[in-house]
Amino acid sequence: MNLNSIRYQITPKHPEAHLFEITCTVTDPEPAGQRFALPAWIPGSYLIREFAKNIVSIRATSGSKPIPIAKIDKHTWQCAPAKGPLSVLTQVYGHDLSVRGAHLDTTHAFFNGTAVFLRVLGQEKHPCEVDIRPPPGAHYRRWQVATALSRANAKPYDFGTYVAQDYDELIDHPVEMGTFTLATFKAGGVPHDVAITGRHGADVDRLGKDLKRLCEWHIGFFGRPAPMRRYVFLVTALGDGYGGLEHRASTALLCSREDLPQAGEKEVTENYRRFLGLCSHEYFHTWNVKRIKPAAFVPYDLERENYTGLLWAMEGITSYYDDLALVRCGLISQGSYRELLGRAITTHLRTLGRQIQTVADASWDAWIKYYRQDENSLNALVSYYLKGSLVALCLDLVIRDKTRGRKSLDDVMQALWQRYGLTGKGIPEDAVERIAEELSGTRLKAFFDLALRSTAELPLKALLATVGIDLNLRTSAGATDKGGVPANAATKPRAVLGARTSDDPVGAKLTQVLDGGAAQAAGLSPGDVIVALDGLKVSSKNLDQRLSNRPIGSTATLHFFRRDELFTTHLPIRIAPVDTCYLTLASATASTSKRRDSWLSHPHTHSLSSGAGTTPG
Repeated sequence: MNLNSIRYQITPKHPEAHLFEITCTVTDPEPAGQRFALPAWIPGSYLIREFAKNIVSIRATSGSKPIPIAKIDKHTWQCAPAKGPLSVLTQVYGHDLSVRGAHLDTTHAFFNGTAVFLRVLGQEKHPCEVDIRPPPGAHYRRWQVATALSRANAKPYDFGTYVAQDYDELIDHPVEMGTFTLATFKAGGVPHDVAITGRHGADVDRLGKDLKRLCEWHIGFFGRPAPMRRYVFLVTALGDGYGGLEHRASTALLCSREDLPQAGEKEVTENYRRFLGLCSHEYFHTWNVKRIKPAAFVPYDLERENYTGLLWAMEGITSYYDDLALVRCGLISQGSYRELLGRAITTHLRTLGRQIQTVADASWDAWIKYYRQDENSLNALVSYYLKGSLVALCLDLVIRDKTRGRKSLDDVMQALWQRYGLTGKGIPEDAVERIAEELSGTRLKAFFDLALRSTAELPLKALLATVGIDLNLRTSAGATDKGGVPANAATKPRAVLGARTSDDPVGAKLTQVLDGGAAQAAGLSPGDVIVALDGLKVSSKNLDQRLSNRPIGSTATLHFFRRDELFTTHLPIRIAPVDTCYLTLASATASTSKRRDSWLSHPHTHSLSSGAGTTPG
């Protein structure tokens, strides 16, 4: 045990009340009075989350004597001077079933260090030890531990002492406790675990083999050795859920249990494809954002917003490679990838905010806009994830076209890894642009000005044509039409409301009203509840069909509630916009086909050997 270590002990003390108990012990506290703070946000999720709000109680002791402790701002505490080792005991309420905070009940415990571990101000670089203890009682005797934290005296998957070289490493390793299912495999010589919490019928053997294939592609892409000694996928399977958060040697994932590969299935279903894409996204982050990171994040300031205009590259480029990796490593077909790309373009075209906000501004304003979306966000915001991924696609195809296939975005990412990821230096705001120009040997300022700093449409059609792919547009076939595939031959032009709706006991409640649409022209607002169209009762389920029966260019009479008042308005019946994309293979030359195959095939060799195993938790 290192005498300079900051020692933590965490116990899911009262699972039924969702209370963790955490002790932080400092051997050599600041003589004038030690200060402690809890982070205000968690890296990877760019919103001030105020984790300190979940601290239910806090007290300090030195030896057996209580030490006065006072709160001096929203997340900082000051202890009175103490001559010997100082311990601070907190109770933290954990009922946030997400990948960002802490959650505890009688079935499992999960926490991120940012939500539970106080930071000892002035001693953040000291080694940290954490004693992870089980909940009290026989009910929890079968619980295990899944984390990428390095073990001290703890046995694999067991409670005991874990270590981190400093506070930054401590909070970058989430922990799962419970009776999870475990799959294990090696990729690139690195042991990997997949710990699945929650009821599921997953074929974990297949999952392990597929993730092995995917992880080996990613490791090969950036080059061996992998930057971690172990890696852990912490998966929480729910009835409905989706999300992930990256860490340096692990990821926390939420998914629907239907997204996992089901026993007996052989094909990659749409649900499983979605889960594989999520895993691919968070795994790519092991390099891009956890190690290739903006200079603004070196080091993270955990007390306030850390602004950067590079989230389009950190998240957008990652979003581009997540599905591209699936086709390159052979988990999905090129046709399946074209469908996914068509869906992404469709979603982007249906986001009216793309005409208002640049992706560079979206990156900067993530702290106040992206994670705080409201009823007008669709009209005012663009996603740095989604548009960033399409910018990455365009940049990749531009470089391939300018260099006749000799260079690509792959080379840019590998250069970023060599120059910044491996060195620990943060990348300047213009680094991606400079390296892309350097490697392609061409001026790309006009492209970046258009793609990043304007709201002009991306040149997707022209660039996809350089790899023998046609971009086609059509009208939507209905509310469930995500695009990616041609329309059914029987599909006819249809009317649209120009609004998003949700179920309401009375009728169809408007959640978003699109700028320039029929609903806005009729004076409808978010929160209004449509109850009748031309005298007939409607719901969110039948409103689309009722509208489609009306002639284009006519007018319908709507009755709706705004708050508790009933109103009548006249809705113009307008045709659905041409905003649904699907991609098809063009009649390509031999060189164009070769370029397409080079783009969609893996650029490096990798082992696809078997060897995944499963172990019940």
